[in-house]
Amino acid sequence: MLISFASFAQEGTASPYSFYGIGDIKFKGTLEYRSMAGVAVEQDSIHLNIENPSSYANLMQTTFTVGGTFGTSTLKSDSESAKAQRTTFDYLAVGIPMGKFGASFGLIPLSSVGYKILSDNTAVENGVSAQLNGKGGINKVYFGLAYKIKPNWSIGADLQYNFGKITTTSIEQVTGVQNTTSETNVSTLSGVNFDIGTMYQTKLYNKVNLFTSLSYTFASTLTSESTREITVSGDPDTYPYPNVTQDLKLPNKLTIGAGIGESRKWLVGTTLTFQDEGRLGNYYNAAQNVQYEKYSKYAIGGYYIPNYASFTSYLSRITYRAGLKYEKIGLIVNNESIKDVGMTLGAGIPIPGYFSNVNFGIEFGKRGTVSSDLVQENYVNFSVGFSFNDKWFVKSKFN
Repeated sequence: MLISFASFAQEGTASPYSFYGIGDIKFKGTLEYRSMAGVAVEQDSIHLNIENPSSYANLMQTTFTVGGTFGTSTLKSDSESAKAQRTTFDYLAVGIPMGKFGASFGLIPLSSVGYKILSDNTAVENGVSAQLNGKGGINKVYFGLAYKIKPNWSIGADLQYNFGKITTTSIEQVTGVQNTTSETNVSTLSGVNFDIGTMYQTKLYNKVNLFTSLSYTFASTLTSESTREITVSGDPDTYPYPNVTQDLKLPNKLTIGAGIGESRKWLVGTTLTFQDEGRLGNYYNAAQNVQYEKYSKYAIGGYYIPNYASFTSYLSRITYRAGLKYEKIGLIVNNESIKDVGMTLGAGIPIPGYFSNVNFGIEFGKRGTVSSDLVQENYVNFSVGFSFNDKWFVKSKFN
């Protein structure tokens, strides 16, 4: 837990779009479902589904899951390009079955800030050149409880505490002026939000089932307490500004999913996510050319297992996953709606003799555009996750 807290405090993105709002919103889920573009509709008994809290009631064994990502991206405008890399710790969570009930708790990121932007206008008389740096983000600790109403129907809820710190620095140089000016803003953010969800499945014919999933996140408030300091090169004094407290709005979100498939064999599904317009702009990153809009995501994905019970072929027990996604991330810059289009691939490698598994995934896609004086990100993310499953809290029969 201590290692994960330190890891979450690092820069988890290299996107210039993380300058706006509370940063780059991260995927809420484990690698198994990220490798299917976020399609999480099946009532799985050995994989922890953080996206819908009702899934906890379907666990058959205690599940401990952890994951991380190495990401590389090429950032380009209409005139130049640059490369960036990041290694992130993505999630740590535990799911515990309790008869008809199920519980889960863990630590996952909500957003990440990490950018270095240079605007050079020194060639212009009285031109202003600026170097912008940002780091930090928001994490969440959650606790969820689920109940299985019927063997094929479960409900659940999550309580989440969001916390984090975002630090931004702006250094400006005016052509012909010897001294530079530096502005540092530090925002400490905290708040609570609440999720509910339900999952239902029914047989269509023979071994083929219909899986459905529905979850809803209630709108909540994120309190931001910010400090600002101004320094001038050559001047030993700093010039603090009065502290600023703002209430940011995390909007409500609705996620609907459905799929068909044969349990432990194959699945094809889709997920639709809709989120209202948030009020996420802080006082230091508000801009006239920036607006916030409704978020939406459309995803299709699934998995295939040749033969999960094979004794003769290990490769037949591997889970193969894939997915496609299209997102409007809820940000408008220079009248251009920022979109994220990507593809995911993955594989789940079973550990012999156990229900545990090691998962690998790759995600590649494009965010933004080079038009309208903006930046396009071409990214590739390599991820690995571990899902350990076993029976805990077993009463000893012999002393």
